[in-house]
Amino acid sequence: MTNTWFITGTSRGLGLELVRQLLERGDTVTATTRSPERLLTGLGDTDTSRLQALAVDLADEGQVKRAVEAAGDLDVVVNNAGYGFLAAVEEVSDAEARQMFDVQVFGVWNVLRAALPSFRARRTGHIVNVSSILGLTAFPGWGLYCAGKYALEGLTESLAAEVADFGIRVTLVEPGYMRTDFLRTQSLGLPGSTVDAYPAVRDMTAAHLAMPGTQLGDPAKAAAAIITVADGGKAPLHQLLGSDSYGLAQARIAALTDDVEAGRALAVTTDVG
Repeated sequence: MTNTWFITGTSRGLGLELVRQLLERGDTVTATTRSPERLLTGLGDTDTSRLQALAVDLADEGQVKRAVEAAGDLDVVVNNAGYGFLAAVEEVSDAEARQMFDVQVFGVWNVLRAALPSFRARRTGHIVNVSSILGLTAFPGWGLYCAGKYALEGLTESLAAEVADFGIRVTLVEPGYMRTDFLRTQSLGLPGSTVDAYPAVRDMTAAHLAMPGTQLGDPAKAAAAIITVADGGKAPLHQLLGSDSYGLAQARIAALTDDVEAGRALAVTTDVG
């Protein structure tokens, strides 16, 4: 069975690999990107006759709506666009924060508003929002990126409950580190100015910039996993990808449980009566 897909963030990494695998199995794909030329170059000899590659600014609601309309009746929407950002919270400018949320949150919201009416009318469809393990836990220096992914997680959990009765499936995909360009300077934002008080963040930045090629995650296998999620129909709301992601999630659950229990005695004192 073939499907019609709408995918954002497709010129590199996971998005590019997902488009490639879908086209190779005969699916129809509308792919948005800042650079259709880079997407087509990345696909190489892959048959692109079932591909519609569109340059779309996800922060522009009108552009997004027109792209979704051009895609026709969709089966699966994958919100994959995003980029990393390494800086201490104090170092993030207002413009840098707003740009991140334009992509990670408001861009997703634009896609959802455009796609959901058709899904509801046909009582079918699957939305896959690509989050991160950093949507479930947090590290120093990743505050802006985590803020965007935490917002995406909350949005998606609410959405899943709202649309379940319409037959619409919703999945959060939470990868760990993958061998993509995500930690290279073309995909990793850095602050316009830094503060000398955060040497540990500088060390973390240097370590991450040296990481490409050593990550555990295989983007081809991750793309195949997303296709499995879309085809199978029984994926959990939170689908972790990567043994590192799974381990970090388990550690976060344990730490959160400890923290909740540590505050229990005071928490129960604030009830009325």
